[in-house]
Amino acid sequence: MKPYLPSAFLFFLIVYLGVQALTGQRGLLSGGERDALLAKREAQLARLTEQRRDLEVRVRYLRTESLSRDLLEERARAVLGFADPRDYVVRLSAPASRNPDAIRAS
Repeated sequence: MKPYLPSAFLFFLIVYLGVQALTGQRGLLSGGERDALLAKREAQLARLTEQRRDLEVRVRYLRTESLSRDLLEERARAVLGFADPRDYVVRLSAPASRNPDAIRAS
């Protein structure tokens, strides 16, 4: 049985590598999953890029050389919780399950 032992080992090694080549993480059959993950990540990247552009515009208007009084007033009111006496304030009660950070980001 000794001469068959290296042949059996090589056979099982070839079978194992073949199965991994088909069904492994980077195998031939997992291409659809990789494509779906890539599409999901690209959508996430596009969303984050848009958020970054929006924040860059807001920061540009808050710099001293191009200060926007309207944006400064809006941010001060949002952060401090104040309102202009001429404004109509409608208070909405937020559900307790909502994240307070998500409310500030809106």
